[in-house]
Amino acid sequence: MIPFELLMLGCAILLLLGILASKLSSRLGIPAMVLFLVVGMLAGSEGAGGIHFDNPLMVQSFGVLALAYILFAGGLDTSWRSVSPVLREGMLLSTIGVGLTALLVGWFVHLVLGFSWYEGLLLGAIVSSTDAAAVFAVLRSRNVNLKGQLKPLLELESGSNDPMAVFLTIGLISLITSPSSGLLSLAPLLIWQMGVGAVAGYLLGRGAVLVVNRLQLEYEGLYSVLTLSLVPLIYGLVTLAKGNGFMAVYVAGILMGNSAFVQKKTLLRFHDGLAWLMQIAMFLVLGLQVFPSHLVPVIGIGLVVAAFLMLVARPLSVMLALSFSPLSLRDKGLISWVGLRGAAPIVLATFPLLAGVHNAEMIFNLVFFIVLTSALLQGSTIPVVARWLGLEAVSAAGQAAVKHESDSMFDSELSVVTVNANSVLAGRQIVDLCLPPGVLIVYIQRGDGHLVPNGNTVVMAGDRLHLLADGVSLATIDQEMENCPAATKS
Repeated sequence: MIPFELLMLGCAILLLLGILASKLSSRLGIPAMVLFLVVGMLAGSEGAGGIHFDNPLMVQSFGVLALAYILFAGGLDTSWRSVSPVLREGMLLSTIGVGLTALLVGWFVHLVLGFSWYEGLLLGAIVSSTDAAAVFAVLRSRNVNLKGQLKPLLELESGSNDPMAVFLTIGLISLITSPSSGLLSLAPLLIWQMGVGAVAGYLLGRGAVLVVNRLQLEYEGLYSVLTLSLVPLIYGLVTLAKGNGFMAVYVAGILMGNSAFVQKKTLLRFHDGLAWLMQIAMFLVLGLQVFPSHLVPVIGIGLVVAAFLMLVARPLSVMLALSFSPLSLRDKGLISWVGLRGAAPIVLATFPLLAGVHNAEMIFNLVFFIVLTSALLQGSTIPVVARWLGLEAVSAAGQAAVKHESDSMFDSELSVVTVNANSVLAGRQIVDLCLPPGVLIVYIQRGDGHLVPNGNTVVMAGDRLHLLADGVSLATIDQEMENCPAATKS
């Protein structure tokens, strides 16, 4: 038995190494998750640390809990105003896109490795989801801004496609272990799980806002404890109702993040820090679970499957899912490349191990290798590809991190509103816009340039208005615009 004090010391050292690794990743331009995994592998039984760890059940249990907190934090940080214009495209990518990726990879693995159809589809389902944290870590570290609605679309897809991958993985494992059921039997289960997850997440999210605002706790620190307990509560209730718990916590997070509640600014920061803790701890544990010597035999085939996923399966699934989307071919090309695999596939790869699926260990090692390859190759080249496709926007200093400190319970933050040709804002001077008192236009991005406006500045179609506003003012701005008296257009 390892002394508890020594265990505490070891955990603290691993977390500190993970934090230092995140600092190094920003300089190297690669996702921090890669270095977290490397630290875990080095600390493992075949590394310098010599920590013997082989417990897939513990890895899976902790991974599910960590993913729930990460998805909740991602939902809290998602602006509904930003993602609502691309909601249709995001949902197509996170459902049809995920399914097509699983199908194509499954067919390829069945053809090349001789896996059964269900085993091939299982591997495809496990690697079908993308990782939002990895994508935006690279974009932030390289100061890359994307044009148009690409960033909100990638954010929405990456945050919402994990539930579909989880459903496909569990469903295919049940088909493998109980072959009497057919593939079509998953359709009604899919509708039920996603429907219950979305509806329950919405209702429980509204209930959570109500509870936080009405409870009137005497100690501010208890609000963090309250929201900390909400995540496993929502996940547990929905999962027991046979719904998708990951979908529920993500939807609840989005609803709370776009509502006004007590201690919002403090709680957002708390959950952001908690999400980082979960990411570091989860990747360290995943790294500990991997035996590097087991990866050597799958290097060759792993590179082939990873190349097929990145160059064929992902681009083809994006093109097909977005066939009727107004997005340009260049936009779809960048979306295809920004498909980094992250924590979810490795966690899902433990499910076949625990279910005793044939080739489960090979699937786990292949998934681990594919995730590393995707993160290293795609993660390090995202800025280059964005620049090559002409989709890198002019960077505005402090655009992503401007926060206005206020004693109010509401947060003022920098939001972006794109003015379309039919908008009531187009053609009006700023002085005539009837902006709510809590809204300030900081600057306007017009084409590849930007300008600091004054009252006489005319808003043009295609402008991107960078607004400093609190949540209440943002929620009422459309109504204020509609009720604004008609003004002479310039």
